[in-house]
Amino acid sequence: MLYYSAALLIGFLILFKSADQFVIGSVVTARNLSISPMTIGLTVVALGTSAPEIFVAATSSLQGEPGIAVGNAIGSNIANIGMVLGSTALIIPLRFRVDILRNDLPILLFVTFCAGASLIDYKLGIWDGLLLLTGLALFLFRLAVTHRKSSSMELAAEISDLDEIPDMNNTRALVTLLLSLVFLLISSELLVWAVIKIAESMGISELIIGLTVVAVGTSIPELVVSVTSALKGQTDLAIGNIIGSNIFNILAVLAIPAIIAPMELEPLTLWRDYALMLGMTLILVIFAYGIRGESVITRAKGALLLSLWLGYIIFLYQTALAA
Repeated sequence: MLYYSAALLIGFLILFKSADQFVIGSVVTARNLSISPMTIGLTVVALGTSAPEIFVAATSSLQGEPGIAVGNAIGSNIANIGMVLGSTALIIPLRFRVDILRNDLPILLFVTFCAGASLIDYKLGIWDGLLLLTGLALFLFRLAVTHRKSSSMELAAEISDLDEIPDMNNTRALVTLLLSLVFLLISSELLVWAVIKIAESMGISELIIGLTVVAVGTSIPELVVSVTSALKGQTDLAIGNIIGSNIFNILAVLAIPAIIAPMELEPLTLWRDYALMLGMTLILVIFAYGIRGESVITRAKGALLLSLWLGYIIFLYQTALAA
């Protein structure tokens, strides 16, 4: 068990590092090819920062364990709202930006309902995956329209750490990109192997591991970005980071097992896990639009979100032990 846990930790570390290098290599390559900053922001950076979830989902689906991918997608969204936003709000209250209230939050709510429509028949098939990928294409198109009149400097300011990405020549950028892809694949394989072995040794399902260990692990980058942004006073970036991540988790990560390894779902996946994801999204919406017009996540509201997430993790743990 200790051996598998160490492999899991190593897999996460390599995954995060290679994902960072993937973004760097991709952005520099795109710059060297004279691709516009808007295109870089809408594709390379947006999808690149979701690389851990995407590669874990693809690897687990190809290995015949789509439950890990489904658990990762749903569990990450729950962890992002409960663990990440809850913890961050305890440090400093988080205020919603006007454009998030008008655009991004309604989209998150809509795609969350789309995920429910895909899962309602307890199946996740190719048509469900195509529906979600179509939603992803429409979301990227909406971003393109929104930023069409934005200047390169304005867009660059909205992309976290873009200005800190170093300049490289074409050869070095391409080598960085290719090597990061190789290590993303290797670390994903190692992580999924460790998850399967841990689940087998504990006698619990891969879905539970995906909802807890993998979901929390792949949400750590979001936690770091959100806390760091909040400490710098950029609370709107902390919220925007989570809403964007949750949209991508549903439209991109959940679509992968649907297309690669269509599967039958346990009813609990819908009525326990998806229901909590939907419920916490609705709570976030209520906090955003405010009961008394206060579009802010206070410390008390953050404590509530964090408590809901902790209660869910404890419930899953007790359920696994009783099984």
